[in-house]
Amino acid sequence: MTDTPISWPALRQATPARIGLGRAGTALTTAAQLDFQLAHARARDAVHAALDAERIVAELGTIGLQAMHLRSAAADRLTYLRRPDLGRRLSGESRQIVERLSQKSVMAGLVPAIHVDARNKSGHDDKRERGGRIAFVIADGLSATAVNAHAVPLIKATLAGLSTSHIGPVAVVEGGRVAIGDEIGGLLGTDLVAVLIGERPGLSTADSLGIYVTWQPAPGAVDAARNCLSNIRPQGMPIPEAAEALLQLMASARQHRLTGVALSERSRQ
Repeated sequence: MTDTPISWPALRQATPARIGLGRAGTALTTAAQLDFQLAHARARDAVHAALDAERIVAELGTIGLQAMHLRSAAADRLTYLRRPDLGRRLSGESRQIVERLSQKSVMAGLVPAIHVDARNKSGHDDKRERGGRIAFVIADGLSATAVNAHAVPLIKATLAGLSTSHIGPVAVVEGGRVAIGDEIGGLLGTDLVAVLIGERPGLSTADSLGIYVTWQPAPGAVDAARNCLSNIRPQGMPIPEAAEALLQLMASARQHRLTGVALSERSRQ
C-alpha cells in the first residue's frame, strides 16, 4: 500500500484550526506568529466590545418587534467580567421597567407584542395572562461583536416560521449572561425564552453567537433545563440553518412542554 502524502493546504481549507504551520528553526514562522497575535487581539476586542443596543432596538422595530433596552446588575464591563453573578440578574431600574411592562399588559388586557394566533392546539382561546408565549432576549455575553453582527438577522430569519406564535417584547441587555433570561421570562410570564448571546471568543472564532432555550423560565433555573445552539456565524452554523434549528427546537419544546436534558431524553424515546 502506498502512503498518500499529507496535503497541508488542502487540510487547512477544511478547518479554521492552526495546523501545518511550519517552523523557522525551533520557533513558528513570522507569518504564523503574526496571525496568532492578530487572532488574540480580535478575541480580546470581542470581549471588551460595546453592545450597540440602540441600533439593535431600532432594527427590531423595523421588523415589527417592540424592544426594550435593559442593563444587568453589573455596573460596567470590568465588573461584569469579575462578577458573573451580577450578569445573571437585572439592575433595579431595568427590573422595574420589565415589571411595569408586565403589569400594564395584564391590567389593560394588552400585550405589546405580535399577536398572530391567540388560540391553543385545541382551538380554544388561551385565557392565561402571559406576557407572550415566546420571549427573545439579546445579551452581549462575552462577544458583543457576535451579537451586533448576527442577532437581528437571526431573529428576522426565525420570524418567518413563527406564524402561529405569540411573541413578547424583545429584551436587549447590556452586561447580560445566559441566566438573565430566566428573570426576564419569569417577569413577563412567558412559556419559552430564547437567549441570543455572544459566546466566549476563541483564537479562530471571535464572532460566534449562541442561543439558549428554556421552557417556563424563572430565577433559579439550572443549566440542565436548557438547550443550546452554538457557533452561529457564517463560517460555522449559517443564519438560515440556525433559524431552522431554532424553530424545530421551539416546536419540540412546546409540544413536550419542557427543554434541556429532559427534552433530549424524550426526543430519543
